[in-house]
Amino acid sequence: MARGRVRRGPVAAVGALPALLSVWLVAEVVTAAASPSDYPRGGGPKQASCAEALAFGGARLPERAYDADCTVESWLDTRYAAEFRLPRADLSAWLDRTYPGVPRRTDLCAGDTTDLCLRVGFTDEDVHMPGETSPGFGAHTTEVLVDHESPRTVLVRLSAFTV
Repeated sequence: MARGRVRRGPVAAVGALPALLSVWLVAEVVTAAASPSDYPRGGGPKQASCAEALAFGGARLPERAYDADCTVESWLDTRYAAEFRLPRADLSAWLDRTYPGVPRRTDLCAGDTTDLCLRVGFTDEDVHMPGETSPGFGAHTTEVLVDHESPRTVLVRLSAFTV
């Protein structure tokens, strides 16, 4: 190669990099804007086994639960959601058996209709469950919200997730 000459291949590649990044960024924005889904890159909620969802949060479906519906979302983190109805008379025994010693709150719960809540997790203000690291308890945090729907029925919403 003659003195003072520059190789054009590496210079062209470096010069093209900003243009390629711009094209990629525009394609991402257009894809996200045109997608009918809230999850254009995947990871949206999918139906899941309620046994699996509740086990991830350290629980089991109560014996007399009904109308159970469970989902899982997974991309960078994993989140299971379970919702079921239960006779109101069975709630306290299920909570005592599932999360012994975890304080229940009636204030500062999510939403206006939530009557009772508890949180089990890894932050300082959370209560740690014995055996959290045992198989089946895969969540970093589990939240349980309870709505008293009638004098005889409660709606339980459990959310178990990693962060």
